Order: sequence, then structure tokens, then C-alpha cells
Amino acid sequence: QVHLNESGGGSVQTGDSLRLSCTASGRTFNHYAMGWGRQAPGKEREFVASINWDGSRIAYSDSVKGRFTISRDIIKDMVFLQMNSLKPEDTAIYYCAAEGIITATGGADFGSWGQGTQVTVSS
Repeated sequence: QVHLNESGGGSVQTGDSLRLSCTASGRTFNHYAMGWGRQAPGKEREFVASINWDGSRIAYSDSVKGRFTISRDIIKDMVFLQMNSLKPEDTAIYYCAAEGIITATGGADFGSWGQGTQVTVSS
């Protein structure tokens, strides 16, 4: 079983930046994709970004493309999400994801999720 621990959330203003970090422990397999999802109040969880094992395949949702950057440290079993130019609509609980399989559309289906970290962006 994979355990995922997110950090880096917080409350910021529109246009600010945040960097989320996630550490995986337990039964980790580096060849799987990792990524991030988010869930806003009253909405279902949605895909945000994914990265395959060597960083050669990266995907973003249209809503964050150009503003967010995902990266990964295979040695440390960590994945990061650099979020720039934050908007109020980015307010959500952000979940780290692991054990991902890249899909035909370029995203990923994940087998494990963390507990989440809150990101709040005020105008």
C-alpha cells in the first residue's frame, strides 16, 4: 500500500504562487505515473496534472495549463506542483495521486490518493 503525504497548501491572493509537495512511502513503484487532482466545494474531484516515471509524458487540465508545473523526484519518491498566477477558481482541496497508468487521452488513472491539502485563493 502506498501512503501519500501532501504539504504546501495555504491561503493566498489572486496572482500569487504556491508549491505543493507530496511524499510517497510504503509500497512505491517508480514506474507508475504520479499526479494531482483537486476537489472544489460542491464539485467532484477533477484531474489537474500527471507525470510519468521519467518525466517524458506530462499532462495538464486545460484550466491550469500554462500556470501550473508538475515535476517529480524519483529518488526521493516525491512529486511537486508549482502553481503560479493563482485564481479564485483554483480554490480546492488538492490531492496527490500515485500508482497511475497513463491513458490514451494523455492523463492518468490513479490507484492511490492522499488526504489532501487545502488551497484557498481570494480576490
